[in-house]
Amino acid sequence: MALLRKINQVLLFLLIMTLCLILYKKVHKGTLPKNDTDDESETPEELEEEIPVVICAAAGRMGATMAAINSIYSNTDANILFYVVGLRNTLTRIRKWIEHSKLREINFKIVEFNPMVLKGKIRPDSPRPELLQPLNFVRFYLPLLIHQHEKVIYLDDDVIVQGDIQELYDTTLALGHAAAFSDDCDLPSAQDINRLVGLQNTYMGYLDYRKKAIKDLGISPSTCSFNPGVIVANMTEWKHQRITKQLEKWMQKNVEENLYSSSLGGGVATSPMLIVFHGKYSTINPLWHIRHLGWNPDARYSEHFLQEAKLLHWNGRHKPWDYPSVHNDLWESWFVPDPAGIFKLNHHS
Repeated sequence: MALLRKINQVLLFLLIMTLCLILYKKVHKGTLPKNDTDDESETPEELEEEIPVVICAAAGRMGATMAAINSIYSNTDANILFYVVGLRNTLTRIRKWIEHSKLREINFKIVEFNPMVLKGKIRPDSPRPELLQPLNFVRFYLPLLIHQHEKVIYLDDDVIVQGDIQELYDTTLALGHAAAFSDDCDLPSAQDINRLVGLQNTYMGYLDYRKKAIKDLGISPSTCSFNPGVIVANMTEWKHQRITKQLEKWMQKNVEENLYSSSLGGGVATSPMLIVFHGKYSTINPLWHIRHLGWNPDARYSEHFLQEAKLLHWNGRHKPWDYPSVHNDLWESWFVPDPAGIFKLNHHS
């Protein structure tokens, strides 16, 4: 009997332990942290791909940058990370404008650009001095400013985005291409070239073909140029091909030999890019770069044409925040007032 009683006690003890273990698991099932396997299984659904957009904020035209950012952020559900690039003396103002306006919800990083990297690489005698501003060359140094991204969008500040920036980001870059641009020969028929007097759309408008270094390139002067105001770039290819070093080489050669055309149909940043990327770039959907809106204040376009555009670019002298300009109502609808009251619109003579 004593043995039987001892066996019963052991069985009772084991039963109680089993019940306690089951109860413990039930109670703690909902409170224990999920294991690594659970987290990994949800990563593709929960983590969106980050779309890096690089845009400069120059002191005298910071309102343009903020309008562009507002238009991008308002027209997409994508996870955008804005890299706002400025010179040291503007960084505080950039942050205040964003944090004290409707843009406070955006995801952004402020990046300082050191103009000393341009020392000895820019001729001071450009017919358009405003194009010599250091931030105009930020696009040359994308891998030095942006480190953790494979693909990057660069935009000039005088643009407004009307489409979903995800579409532009999804631009396919061919194997071995470090960037995609818009060809200057792909202008929609609504943009009649005859209305854009003085506009250059070939290499002849950017390079001085009287110079031996240009002739030796073997590029036909009638080759269609491209506009680097909108860029989709592959950072791996950019670094692999040492694009920045190549661009700096042609900047220095221009300082020594004055290789760029005196007409400078675009800007001093365009010419070296035309050389380095000749025959080695992919193309952007033309609707994602409707440009030359700042070329002629008398050249207006149909409302239907402008509504179809995914991105509008006021490249040229006539900016939409100044006078005279065209289609400034489209730009002004995205304008974010300066909390400091420094940047003001000028739409009257």
